[in-house]
Amino acid sequence: MAITSANQLELLQTAEAVAREKMIDPDLVIQAMEESLARAAKSRYGAELDIRVKIDRKTGRATFARVRTVVEDELVENHHAQITVKQAKSYLADPKIGDEVIDEVPPVDLGRIAAQSAKQVILQKVREAERDRQYDEFKDRKGTIINGVVKREEYGNIIVDIGRGEGILRRNEKIGRESYRPNDRIRCYIKDVRREVRGPQVFLSRTDPQFMAELFKMEVPEIYDGIIEIKAVARDPGSRAKIAVISYDNSIDPVGACVGMRGSRVQAVVGELQGEKIDIIPWNQDTATFLVNALQPAEVSKVVFDEEAGKIEVVVPDEQLSLAIGRRGQNVRLASQLTALDIDILTEAEESQRRQAEFAERTKLFMDTLDVDEMMAQLLVAEGFTNLEEVAYVDVDELLSIDGFDEGTAGELQARARDFIDEQNRKALEHARSLGLDDSLANFEGLTPQMLEALAKDGVKTLEDFATCADWELAGGWTTVNGQRVKDEGVLEKFEMSLEEAQTLVMTARVMLGWVDPTEAEPEEALEAEDDEEAEA
Repeated sequence: MAITSANQLELLQTAEAVAREKMIDPDLVIQAMEESLARAAKSRYGAELDIRVKIDRKTGRATFARVRTVVEDELVENHHAQITVKQAKSYLADPKIGDEVIDEVPPVDLGRIAAQSAKQVILQKVREAERDRQYDEFKDRKGTIINGVVKREEYGNIIVDIGRGEGILRRNEKIGRESYRPNDRIRCYIKDVRREVRGPQVFLSRTDPQFMAELFKMEVPEIYDGIIEIKAVARDPGSRAKIAVISYDNSIDPVGACVGMRGSRVQAVVGELQGEKIDIIPWNQDTATFLVNALQPAEVSKVVFDEEAGKIEVVVPDEQLSLAIGRRGQNVRLASQLTALDIDILTEAEESQRRQAEFAERTKLFMDTLDVDEMMAQLLVAEGFTNLEEVAYVDVDELLSIDGFDEGTAGELQARARDFIDEQNRKALEHARSLGLDDSLANFEGLTPQMLEALAKDGVKTLEDFATCADWELAGGWTTVNGQRVKDEGVLEKFEMSLEEAQTLVMTARVMLGWVDPTEAEPEEALEAEDDEEAEA
């Protein structure tokens, strides 16, 4: 088939038809045609030639041209596609490096093989354009709700028709045991949009916490308008959920607005989520108050917050324990997700027993180490002293504030505490050295004698040994094995060393050994501060 003998307008008509069908730009189809014709021409004139085809957007006439690029004499590698400046003067008035010499060549006849090849090129280009169009359309809709129609089910995954493309609802993103049939309407949350080898993939979800948040945004105008904000969501899909809300208008109750008249708004969300029970909780900036709200309907007697460990202990009446924990731990688990804190639930009786045990243990510690009677040891514990270091190095005025303590008593207690600590440190260091502790590690700042002893017992005896340790090996951590979280005990975990402290110590050791550039060891916050100072300067 010769291009010249074909109806030239047919190319434009074909391009427009394909573009309408695939909903892409007609110019992309024409470009694909130009590339396919150029490939066919190269097979006719020679693959080493640079043949280009231009289709007129108005007439449909295809122009074939041979292009040669002007290069320096010594850089000519392909005489069929490159030309020297001297040679180019025969075609151009003032040729320069990089200019192109274009010669029109006769159109080619497309044989059966060439025509089939051209068709494949066009189809490939059209497919790529269609994929790009689908990705561009859905990438900005990530994090929103979309309505679709179920097309089919593949290995438990649901393929959903979402208009100009398809989405996939994986089996683990479905609520409970819900099932769908072809042509069923479905509402999903666009969780992610990614480019993949087989084309853009739109991943849908009905279990994502943000799906519930978006449903409330659709049902509650105050949330859509920004008067009420959803601060946190925790879900046990298909069973129960908790959502924390706050109102920026004192005249509007956030919980009441989300519930709606006779529960109409929340029931609309519950119906979409297959009957999932929803607790709507007022958010509070005070962590303890927010936690008390999150544990509803259980009543809370007391909250003890450990900021350093990021843990909270909640004390509830004995009869409220099962309600606070919930069925299979559901209530406390959702409250933990909502507040992003580890929560320990204790009854009042358990908390009382634990406090008594701690009081007795600390009393015995002071009696044994400071050689004082029970009454004096109990006074120290009652005043909040928990260990010898506090007694030894606290400001003396704190000891003098205890009834019955004078300067002589306070000074004697601190002297005894310091002597005991020094003796314990000496024994620990001697034991560590007997195990082979090297001076390079013994003189390393930041490790106590007890820490050095624990390291030596674990085989960490030199600064090089210490520098090869991972932070979790020192401070402890968690590992997931077969879907279960397993505790990794850290060598220095009993000394309450955090991961951040372990990272700093290990990095310092590596810098001292010359393994790491000191600038790379600076914390990110410090580097950011330096950048800010330089910007201000």
